[in-house]
Amino acid sequence: MKTLITIVTFVAMAFFVQILSAQEANEEGKIAKLKAEKERVIETEKEALKQEVEAINERLANNEITIEEAQKLKEEAAKLHALNIENRLAIIDNKVALLERNGIENVNTELGNLFIGLSTEEDNADVLLGIKINTGNERKIKYDKRTTSNLVLAFGLNNAIVDGQSLDDSDYKIAGSRFFELGWAWKTRVFKNSNFLRLRYGISYTSNGLKPTDNRYFVQNGNQTTLEEFRVELDKSKFRMDNLVIPVHFEFGPSKVVQTEKSIRYYTDRKFRIGLGGYVGANISTRQKLKYKENGDRIKDKIKRDYNTSDLVYGLSSYIGFGDATLYLKYDVSPIFKDAEIEQNNVSLGLRFDL
Repeated sequence: MKTLITIVTFVAMAFFVQILSAQEANEEGKIAKLKAEKERVIETEKEALKQEVEAINERLANNEITIEEAQKLKEEAAKLHALNIENRLAIIDNKVALLERNGIENVNTELGNLFIGLSTEEDNADVLLGIKINTGNERKIKYDKRTTSNLVLAFGLNNAIVDGQSLDDSDYKIAGSRFFELGWAWKTRVFKNSNFLRLRYGISYTSNGLKPTDNRYFVQNGNQTTLEEFRVELDKSKFRMDNLVIPVHFEFGPSKVVQTEKSIRYYTDRKFRIGLGGYVGANISTRQKLKYKENGDRIKDKIKRDYNTSDLVYGLSSYIGFGDATLYLKYDVSPIFKDAEIEQNNVSLGLRFDL
């Protein structure tokens, strides 16, 4: 046992020493990189000054300015870039001093932070299992991100369009029938230098609920599913279809461009946008819930079966609005019940949020 403890202790100490050595080497590399950055800063500012002087000389040659004006402009440009060099070198010197004094990786002179969620505006962050961690370490920012992703949440009213019947005479309660959608979507800019047209695609879980009117419920008779009156007064009658779908939309609308030396980003916050497309997927669950009172007992029935619902689900959808919140409409081209004598198609209207 003593021998085992000695071996474990020795291995732990060796591992600890190795970590310290690696950290020290990393710090030395960071310092060397920062010092090399100082030379690059000087060369960059000198090159920028050279280009400005050449532009001033060209204006002078074209008689756009006088010799005195040209000399004044050159002096102002020289002072500007000299000040730029002084300030940028001071920032680098402070970072080097911070590393040498504290012996930690803190090149950005920022505290590391942890963001737990589904999205964040920080580009300088590491991603691990849906958690974005800003460690304070400098990492390369992608200049142009043509594809982004976000959470999609939608909910609202649900009903069915029946052949030969209007929604005013619907077999389902208007306010009581609802839909819900939760998914993840990617957005890709179609054109290289324009964000007016985007392709949105992803995967979503959708739940479409129907509440029959007149104390009725669904009954499966062979290959037909019909509404029939229940034997006692129902407190609740709800029919629900759960689907897993792949939605695809073409999204149109203006965006705000934010461009820096390191990145260019297109934002649609508080901008008008419209999406046109559709979806295809599969029915993963169909169930009916009944609540009623019989012989003094309160009874809850949860019945799960296919009820002859269509296995393949597909339809058309669109949204229109400003920013993250839009008005959302979707229509199932596939019928609710396959081989039904009277075809019914699910329709939903509500709000969609791209978070």
